Amino acid sequence: MATSWESLLQDEHLLEELALQAMDRALAEGVLLRTSREPSSSDVVSYAPFTLFPSLVPQALLEQAYAVQMDFNLLVDAVSQNSAFLEQTLSSTIKRDDFTAHLFDIYKQVLKEGIAQTVFLGLNRSDYMFQRSADGFPALKQIEINTISASFGGLASRTPAVHRHVLSVLSRTEEAAKILSNNPSKGLALGIAKAWELYGSTNALVLLIAQEKERNVFDQRAIENELLARNIHVIRRRFEDVSEKGSLDQDRRLFMDGQEVAVVYFRDGYMPSQYSVKNWEARLLLERSCAVKCPDIATQLAGTKKVQQELSRVGVLEALLPGQPEAVARLRATFAGLYSLDMGEEGDQAIAEALAAPSRFVLKPQREGGGNNLYGEEMVQALVQLKDIEERASYILMEKIEPEPFGNCLLRPGSPARVVQCISELGIFGVYVRQGKTLVMNKHVGHLLRTKAIEHADGGVAAGVAVLDNPYPV
Repeated sequence: MATSWESLLQDEHLLEELALQAMDRALAEGVLLRTSREPSSSDVVSYAPFTLFPSLVPQALLEQAYAVQMDFNLLVDAVSQNSAFLEQTLSSTIKRDDFTAHLFDIYKQVLKEGIAQTVFLGLNRSDYMFQRSADGFPALKQIEINTISASFGGLASRTPAVHRHVLSVLSRTEEAAKILSNNPSKGLALGIAKAWELYGSTNALVLLIAQEKERNVFDQRAIENELLARNIHVIRRRFEDVSEKGSLDQDRRLFMDGQEVAVVYFRDGYMPSQYSVKNWEARLLLERSCAVKCPDIATQLAGTKKVQQELSRVGVLEALLPGQPEAVARLRATFAGLYSLDMGEEGDQAIAEALAAPSRFVLKPQREGGGNNLYGEEMVQALVQLKDIEERASYILMEKIEPEPFGNCLLRPGSPARVVQCISELGIFGVYVRQGKTLVMNKHVGHLLRTKAIEHADGGVAAGVAVLDNPYPV
């Protein structure tokens, strides 16, 4: 897809002038991160990295991604309620992956004691790339679904104004008008507000579990501010604070610093490094409570790579979503090839295929947060080490998606503007709320486009590789 700004990328003087305008507008709009030198302080902030121009995205694929999001919401919710499926699917993984095993232990404890919460809230983001094909028509293929701490809904609400500004400076007002309005933070807050309302205690708070060193605080504040506008108060605490000052009463209501908590919103707790012994104890306390967790432990497990791989097996979607063939067809159309590495003939065959054609595959561990996947020679080395041992069950293999590269200019604080060949990843935010067995909300609430230079195989904005972008529908 040749972009309508391809010719502009050759004009260095123009790019420099536009970059200055764009950076100032990004700062004015609140497209902000704390600095890596001072991640706990907002005294000094910088703009979040972004593209100078919006990137072209096929309108049909954008619409397809939006259309399937409510199906993914239903699917994640169905998986989270199916303990037999989770137990069977993760049985080999938890033997070899300590982090997933820890989460699963908490899940089993909560099931044994009896789940106290009656309202369930999902805020997720399903991520895709556009697979190029022989006929020239790209296809939408899912990379993963994030069921915990799905980020950048706040900053993605603020970037459209920046790209409109750039195009307006170039007197391209018609193109500027085509940049889609986007407000995921409002939709995500709507889900939290609904869960808070159904919890049924007007004095109760929302507890946001935050990291101590959080560069992406402004993204989170966007959601907090939306909630405050609805007179719903948010307190930010770390796992360590919950360990020290959190408690349950005899009805398993959660209290923090003596105040009742209606909703716990996790923006931490998705990587092993984020848990000490105390933090695991705090997570168990939160899970045992009747507060609405976003996500509850079952929904976090539903977002693992192993579950993603198992969902692609013949007949699994039909069993989880009975009587919904249209939803099943929409979901399956987005699946890339996914392969189990469990011990046995199936796993042996997958490894043999990946070693024979390493450029066609990605090796994925059960991790969130970006920068964990293995490609090319690194993948080959790992597979050679893993192929005869049970550790391999803690990974899955995935078909490598190959989008068509395009040119854009990437802006990062402290670096000169770079014109590079890029690829993009499209995320759609989904929100659902269930009370008991009744689904009371199921919607898509906006999108996120992230773009990176083609030399970077893996990693997102938070990992320092991708930059924020906007889709320009074509």
